Amino acid sequence: MVYEASARIRDPVYGCAGAICQLQKQINELQAQLAKAKAQAEVANMQLQQANLAAFLCMEMAETTSAQPNSHQFVDNPSVMEDNNFGSFWEPLWT
Repeated sequence: MVYEASARIRDPVYGCAGAICQLQKQINELQAQLAKAKAQAEVANMQLQQANLAAFLCMEMAETTSAQPNSHQFVDNPSVMEDNNFGSFWEPLWT
């Protein structure tokens, strides 16, 4: 009763109902802001996951590429392709 009386002094038309309405409006605005912030956080999280995945795939591809022998090195080296020079190609394997 005392609160309603002091609310009527501040707002003679609506009293407590005006304060309640104002608080409900503020709650709705804050809930909308919270939902927007959560959505932005989710987007940022997804972008971070995508960046991490891309970095991981690049590292995997680099490791795979460095582990595989370069097939062009044999074609680019003419001494390997000469028929009379195959012995020198295998020589390092047996020493």
